[in-house]
Amino acid sequence: NCEKMTKKELAEVLKYTSPNIIYVVTWNNVLKKVFCPFKVMVLQDVGNLKIGDVVLVEAVKVDLSLKTIFMIDNQAYYYHNFHIII
Repeated sequence: NCEKMTKKELAEVLKYTSPNIIYVVTWNNVLKKVFCPFKVMVLQDVGNLKIGDVVLVEAVKVDLSLKTIFMIDNQAYYYHNFHIII
């Protein structure tokens, strides 16, 4: 059973994040700071996006359970639907 964070707990975590930056580990174990907008490839059909499409992530957010969300064309999508293109 996974409990959701309180708004106060979430606010504490978000003090250390930015909607304009994401940190990724590359294939060769290098930590890289990626700034929005950045390109991603769609891994599975989701919303109006089709597998193989390359789209721009405008912002990075999290939901109350701290799952990463990509904002694309003002729509929210979970990160696991995409491959970040570096």
